[in-house]
Amino acid sequence: MSLLTDMKSTATVPRAREYRMVARAESAARTHQRVLEAAFALYSEYDFDDVSLDDVAERAGVTVRTVLRRFGTKEALVDAVADFADEAIENQRNEVLPGDATAAVRRVVLDYERYGDAIMRLLSQEGRAAAFRRIANRGRALHYAWVERTFEPQLSRRRGASRSRLLAELIAITDVYTWKLLRRDLGLSRQVTVAALDEMVAGITTRKPTRRS
Repeated sequence: MSLLTDMKSTATVPRAREYRMVARAESAARTHQRVLEAAFALYSEYDFDDVSLDDVAERAGVTVRTVLRRFGTKEALVDAVADFADEAIENQRNEVLPGDATAAVRRVVLDYERYGDAIMRLLSQEGRAAAFRRIANRGRALHYAWVERTFEPQLSRRRGASRSRLLAELIAITDVYTWKLLRRDLGLSRQVTVAALDEMVAGITTRKPTRRS
């Protein structure tokens, strides 16, 4: 065997090992994603106590041992699912430019069309499951911060109690409960719901500030 052949053979070993490591990492990432998506789907359909790790594993097409190895406990899995959903929502919401009320309304309606029913199921259980209570509180904090950041140009025209009141109104208008009332309870279409929220936001952001606290 020539020196050149020896060198080529030696170089091939690390490359092959690196390829296998990359392939394993990609496979692990896909498995992780499948488990999160399966768990999210199940918790969107059923209550916390009615979903077992066996159910999640079956839906994801993996073993329970795989779920346990990746997440440890059912509560840890729920927290991971929350991170998964929060990141997806936050990344999309952050694309809305500050001051663009129309885009903000359309963004929250799109979010609630996809996640709203799951969020409502979660909120209905926050008094029974500590994991869901933590998720609900974190979700509220993220929503409040996003509203304040996104509507800062409108809020900057107010001071003191007037600003605080406008912020509270904007949070309420863009909250999942408002979407649920319009879409699920009153049966409005998605397009009409967007129009209704647009009108509400425009009404409170264009009115002349009062002296009321």
